[in-house]
Amino acid sequence: MIVHLVDGTYELFRHFYGLRRFNKGKDRPFGAVIGVLQTLLQMIEQGATHVGVATDHVIESFRNRIWADYKTGEGIEPALLAQFHPLEEALTAMGVAVWPMIELEADDALASAARIASEDRRVEKICIWTPDKDLAQCVRGDRVVQIDRRGKKIRDADGVREKFGVKPLLIPDFLALVGDAADGYPGISGIGSVTAARLLNRYGAIEDFPPSLLGERRDAALVFKDLATLRTDAPLFRDVEELRWRGPASAFASFTERMQALRLLERSLKAQIALER
Repeated sequence: MIVHLVDGTYELFRHFYGLRRFNKGKDRPFGAVIGVLQTLLQMIEQGATHVGVATDHVIESFRNRIWADYKTGEGIEPALLAQFHPLEEALTAMGVAVWPMIELEADDALASAARIASEDRRVEKICIWTPDKDLAQCVRGDRVVQIDRRGKKIRDADGVREKFGVKPLLIPDFLALVGDAADGYPGISGIGSVTAARLLNRYGAIEDFPPSLLGERRDAALVFKDLATLRTDAPLFRDVEELRWRGPASAFASFTERMQALRLLERSLKAQIALER
């Protein structure tokens, strides 16, 4: 059994701005939602049986209380933001397990789902579909891998080390030192990726650094590490069979009509028939 965990928020952004290349700024109300559903259906048509999608129901999370400059919803285009909740509703109607996150982030949901699935011996592989570097910390050997659709890369533990210079477990420490502009924390001034990897490979986690190495900056580094560390204790599901796609719910017909995407209903019903054979 292979479990596929998808970053729904990233996919929504990807499709929204992908469509911008063709729609001349005239955004369809459900254009990005349709794109994400097409991506999920394509995965199912190609053999995916167990699929879960994590979304940011709201942008802000507990991390905004830790660091005032952590990312917020400010600057997100209204036409994109308006598709967040319809995506969650449409995925549910299509029969896909979806986890809308409020206190935690979608990345935390993916990390939690990977942890839960990895504890099941029936699961041969877990594929985390996102390019976000935070998720590299969840990679384990070649059983839990990260798939970067944008870069067309599949990263196992060796791939993570090749890209970042450190093993997956040290990714939070790495990000704490170099910073993450997308998430809004700066890292430690004067420490770039090469230096960060060298220090971490020599001393291990930031907590094990000699006290004089970071000096007064140690406390800031530990705060940034807390921001970069994904939570894995979200109670998303108890059994991986809850992620098995069994076909769309009856409500999906009205959703596809509302979105003017009846082809999605046809494809999903056809995929359901193929599964039942």
